[in-house]
Amino acid sequence: MLEIKRQSLSETFSIYFDSRMLKILLLGTISGFPWVLIGSSLSLWLKEDGLSRSTIGWAGLIFGVYAFNYLWAPLVDRIQIPFLTKKIGHRRGWIVLMQILILICLFSWSVIDPSENLTFVITIGLFIAIASATQDITVDALRIEQIGENEGKSMAAGAAMAVVGWWTGYKLGGVISLFSAEHLQKSGFENYWQLTFLILGILVILMNIGLMFIKESDYLNRKNKQRENDKLISNKFDNKNLISNFIIWAVGTVSGPITSFFKKNGFSIAIGILSFIFLFKIGEAFLGRMSIIFYKEIGFSKTDIAIYSKTLGWITTVIFTLLGGLFVIRSGVLKAMFLAGIIMASTNLLFSVLAWSDKSELLFATAVIFDDMAAAFATVAFVAFISLLVDRAYTATQYALLASIGTAGRTTLASSSGALVDWLNGDWGIFFILTALMVIPSLVLLWTMRNKLKLSEK
Repeated sequence: MLEIKRQSLSETFSIYFDSRMLKILLLGTISGFPWVLIGSSLSLWLKEDGLSRSTIGWAGLIFGVYAFNYLWAPLVDRIQIPFLTKKIGHRRGWIVLMQILILICLFSWSVIDPSENLTFVITIGLFIAIASATQDITVDALRIEQIGENEGKSMAAGAAMAVVGWWTGYKLGGVISLFSAEHLQKSGFENYWQLTFLILGILVILMNIGLMFIKESDYLNRKNKQRENDKLISNKFDNKNLISNFIIWAVGTVSGPITSFFKKNGFSIAIGILSFIFLFKIGEAFLGRMSIIFYKEIGFSKTDIAIYSKTLGWITTVIFTLLGGLFVIRSGVLKAMFLAGIIMASTNLLFSVLAWSDKSELLFATAVIFDDMAAAFATVAFVAFISLLVDRAYTATQYALLASIGTAGRTTLASSSGALVDWLNGDWGIFFILTALMVIPSLVLLWTMRNKLKLSEK
């Protein structure tokens, strides 16, 4: 790992004023917004319709789609969308198409009753997850491609802005959904959640307008590198025909990104990286999946949750994400990852204190602030870490592969969070202690390979 040259704090912070950072902020917002739809909004909608914690927890399996988006990421890297690609570009064309699908799903939710059509509700949620996961492939690629390949510090700053944007989309969507639902409910609308989803659809439209101000770059260079790989595969075929040409394209599309990653890192380190990414944020995911249910059960209203968890949480997230970015830039991504893991484990214990105490808005606010601080710091370090690992010839595919493996740990395993709380007979304190211990295996793994990682930090 290369040494990072020290610079003044003001010089480091000035990176955030690069015009590219505002574009990355918007991309992060677009990426984060759908999570509130299939996360807290869907969970609370089902909760208020009388469904059990276990049902709500298992409904979170739809997030598992994010763990597998790497399977079609090569197609997103190479297939052009008819009409849209020519009009607005390859990356933006894919994003707009997925946003249209999300809008259709929100409209569908607005006209159904979950108590009578639970399967349909979950199916629509699954479609939102698929559209969102597909969108993330090209959003992350477009974000990385805004920064030069050798701009390690700008990449760390971009990672921070992407995280700020993601949490802005997630928190802003949460605030609007909770306040809207609360207001509509108090106004006497029985279908207040359905109307809320229509309101959220307006945000989707506004974000697509903003997307048009983000330019694409490096398209030709990326295509040339992909063609070079295809040519190497093509040389192994004596006869060229329609079938062989398809095989060449398919093999190049799928094998190129994977071969590149393992060739760069070596087999054992590559496996170690993938294992670490899978394990790192499992504890955070267990907490996050059940947090809004926990808040509701200990007596906080939707307005309380909106103020403390969403509004206050967003402010905290923005501040500590930017500070986390500065730490990554000045100290390096590996130190940041170790510190992030320790902070995540420590802050989870605050929720145990909250669970075993009487209802306290001060303690609630404190737990939320520290949890958001930890999540922000951990996420910016994590995003910077995997962004530095990708090959620009396969940006979308490799980032999707790495990110989806991380998501696999957070979604597939965390889907059992509700069942775990039930198994503990509703003992939220013990539940949060267990989430704090879940980060330990990943930190041990990172320590064993810390000197063998190839990261371009400059």
